[in-house]
Amino acid sequence: MAERAVRKTRKGTVVEVPVLGAVTLPPRDRLIFYAGLGVLAAFEVVEWPVAMIVGVGHMLADQRHWRAGQEAGEAMEQA
Repeated sequence: MAERAVRKTRKGTVVEVPVLGAVTLPPRDRLIFYAGLGVLAAFEVVEWPVAMIVGVGHMLADQRHWRAGQEAGEAMEQA
């Protein structure tokens, strides 16, 4: 049953949550980064708005690089 609830994709791991549906988790290295930011904010090493801005900025940068790489791959396939 657990094997059906979790599947891997290129973007990360998809987990089937009963109430929420399909939830995509980021790859392990990014998940550790976000967890580290959360720990720093929890222990007040960094203020939570700063941790939130850094995390969202990191996520947006990853999405931009993902799309750029995907477009480059499609262009190479067409050539």
